Amino acid sequence: MSERYRLSFTTGGLFLREASTVVACYLAARDWKKARDKVRQENLLQVRTAAAATRISKEVTARLELLDDAELEALQDLGLLDQAYLLWVAACRRYTFLREFATEVLREHHLSMRRGLSFGDYDNFYNSKALWHPELDEIAPSTQQKLRQNLFRMLREADLISEQHVIQPSLLSPFVAELLARHGVGDLMVFPISDTEIERWRI
Repeated sequence: MSERYRLSFTTGGLFLREASTVVACYLAARDWKKARDKVRQENLLQVRTAAAATRISKEVTARLELLDDAELEALQDLGLLDQAYLLWVAACRRYTFLREFATEVLREHHLSMRRGLSFGDYDNFYNSKALWHPELDEIAPSTQQKLRQNLFRMLREADLISEQHVIQPSLLSPFVAELLARHGVGDLMVFPISDTEIERWRI
């Protein structure tokens, strides 16, 4: 039996705005619990209800905790595109399902010069994974739809696909590429880039 997928990425997207707020709190305290408490108690994410604030801060923090301090510090200074790239990596580290879709569908489409990414591609991927992951069959159709909707939202926010779902080759800056390559090539493979580009950054 394969390890069960985490499937709690049904709300929000990459959380670009929220992430910068949470990161600033963490870097001030270097303590995730203190950062999370401050965000909730002071409603720094400007969420209407306490329940929503708790849910969103928990989700954002769970992803950001998987970035190391060098990556978190970089998030404070990078441009929006590089920030989005780092947050996409954080989401892929948190969710094996996202990482596998990125490497097995998004990047493979790019390498084989298939320019578009369709809901049908996603559904084929989902159904193939359901053979090994019964948890995918256990969730409601409405939740399945939210997962697909939110994955495509994240892909658009990270500029990995256009509004028309055309795959857009990633333009990783040398700084971000080298930052990610310290952990091996796995983080680079969640982007639509070539093998040559990956080899260039391999440490």
